[in-house]
Amino acid sequence: MSWFESLILGLVQGLTEFLPISSSAHLRLTAAFAGWHDPGAAFTAITQIGTETAVLIYFRKDIATIVSAWFRSLVALARRDDSMRGNHDAQLGWLVIIGSIPIGVLGVTLKDQIEGPFRDLRLIATTLIVMGLVLGFADRLAARAETGGGRHRANGGKTLRDLGVRDGLVYGCCQALALVPGVSRSGATISGGLLMGYTREAAARYSFLLAVPAVLASGFYELREAGEGHVAWGQTIFATLIAFAVGYAVIAWFMKFITTRSFMPFVYYRVLLGLLIFALVTAGVLSPHAGESAA
Repeated sequence: MSWFESLILGLVQGLTEFLPISSSAHLRLTAAFAGWHDPGAAFTAITQIGTETAVLIYFRKDIATIVSAWFRSLVALARRDDSMRGNHDAQLGWLVIIGSIPIGVLGVTLKDQIEGPFRDLRLIATTLIVMGLVLGFADRLAARAETGGGRHRANGGKTLRDLGVRDGLVYGCCQALALVPGVSRSGATISGGLLMGYTREAAARYSFLLAVPAVLASGFYELREAGEGHVAWGQTIFATLIAFAVGYAVIAWFMKFITTRSFMPFVYYRVLLGLLIFALVTAGVLSPHAGESAA
């Protein structure tokens, strides 16, 4: 991988990680369209450390409050003290842990598929279209609720204070779908949240918080690949730094965007991109395995 490739891939990672359009798919597609080798699942996971660091900084107050309350609840539990029972921030900490279980289990179980068959461009095109339509349907339901046409019309939708174990597990299962490139971690979890009646802002915020443990764990696990020589250290670190800087700016923009706008522009983009990929593969312009290598 050249330094120019790492620059472009770092930009792509930062631009797409938090938008519901799938960063792993865009990294795979960028390499395929440019005629480069597929950067691979390990490169993707490591560069996501950069974007998740942006999450840690942007939501630092929320995360510090949640972590502090969670540790206090742990101590209280050990002492059989009920003082932390019902504490919203402590509960949120436990729910993030519970919601991280599905992707952790499936990530280990399906590791070979994630690094191989799941990166087929035809599968990526399919998931882009299908999950785009799901996001569009969920967004329309959210719009109805916010304008008084849904069952949560009294308050415009559920907030994170309404989050319980059942919803936390549903969020976690939705996040696990993102193991398939093209699904999108934020797209799947936001769609799940909207379908459960959460507001756009609440669904997006929890999507970002829930991703932190899973993405950081995956990224640090894949660092061993770099140590074994499968990932170029210099270029990967450079791409990770680029992803961090760009990702932070995208979070700030996206959180403001969803307060007044719908997700429909992302839905149209996903469907059109998926159709374009199918057309190029069918016409023989692009191989479904373009750029794949053992590296």
